[in-house]
Amino acid sequence: MRMFGFSLAYFLVILDTTVLTIALPDLRASLGGSLAGQQWAVNAYTVAFAASLLTAGAVADRFGAARVFKAGVALFGALSLLSAAAPDLGVLVVLRALLGVAAALCTGGSLGLLAEMFPAPAARARATGLWAAVTGSALAAGPLLGGLLVGLSGWRAVFLVNVPFAVASLLIMRNVVSPRGSRRIDWQVQALACVLLGLVAEALIDTSALAAALAVAVLVALVLVERRSHAPALPGGLLAATWPELLAGTVANFAFSGALFVLTLLLQDTRHLSPVAAGLAFLPLTLPMTVNPLLTGRLVARYGPRPPILGGLALLAAGLAGVAFTDVLAPWLVVMGFGLSFVFPALMAGMVNAAPAGTAGTAGGVLNASRQVGATLGVAVLGVVGRPLLAAAVLTAATFGCYALAAARARHAARGRREAAAVS
Repeated sequence: MRMFGFSLAYFLVILDTTVLTIALPDLRASLGGSLAGQQWAVNAYTVAFAASLLTAGAVADRFGAARVFKAGVALFGALSLLSAAAPDLGVLVVLRALLGVAAALCTGGSLGLLAEMFPAPAARARATGLWAAVTGSALAAGPLLGGLLVGLSGWRAVFLVNVPFAVASLLIMRNVVSPRGSRRIDWQVQALACVLLGLVAEALIDTSALAAALAVAVLVALVLVERRSHAPALPGGLLAATWPELLAGTVANFAFSGALFVLTLLLQDTRHLSPVAAGLAFLPLTLPMTVNPLLTGRLVARYGPRPPILGGLALLAAGLAGVAFTDVLAPWLVVMGFGLSFVFPALMAGMVNAAPAGTAGTAGGVLNASRQVGATLGVAVLGVVGRPLLAAAVLTAATFGCYALAAARARHAARGRREAAAVS
């Protein structure tokens, strides 16, 4: 039941990344505002979410996963209620940014809880599969639920629906407690990390040269401060141990979000489907992401995370190539959906398993931050390049090769350690 409680909150977090997009025409008719303002009503959430993920994970590790999770859920519900009552577009954009911070707290806390509630790797892998199934359900429900809510009660209903779900999650998790961690937090480092991720997201969304230049400057400052910090944002050895998972997560989200953006334009602008019909057209992609992670969790528990990640990347590349070369979308969307449903749960299990003790929240934050950057980059790049889906397929296939090489080296190193131990 507790698993359902924190999965329910993560459902809300993922749902809010997509549910408002389909409500923009009604939002424009109600509040007016410029096109840029309407875009920021959507993007403020994503940017703040991406910028806060790393720090939210560190906060969960320091102050207790359950405490941070509950605070995030309560804040998410309260801000959703305020968003539904927003009097103008400017207020809504600010509230959406604060919702992104609350979403990051929910995510960091839920990843810490996952590690605490399921300490055994096999049990954690199965739980991660269920958690990922909830993510897939949110992705599938976003366009459909948004269309239905807007049709029934207008754009404000998109936010009101969050409130009862947040209350239910808090009631289920009310007796869950977590110990405080011993890891210290260098707030200067964390602030620089937040600013860096926010600037990267802004540079990618608005193709802003100023934001890109500032991001480079902040990156230099972060590296200098991180070297002297008593509590670095990234625990020692984390990146070296998990860079293949971070690369795979970034590219998978790049391909998924970019393809979703390109295909949405195709279905609505070229094939003239309504928003609800376009949402239904994506079901072959999103439904496998709802049901298959349960199988992925079992595969990870038995074989480890690497085989499902490799199989998922291969399926994703094949599905993208198929969509690029044919007008019949549904079969290839199914292939893409199964590929993603293998990759995402296995990545999370791999990151949490590889994280040093007491840093599960931070590891999850790093992975989710890299995935958010990949998603933003996918929309920015695939929206302007020629043959975007083919480009995504080639990049995914190259990532498959890199990950396979890294996995082979890891197996070789593990074999060497076992042989050395046997000799000694």
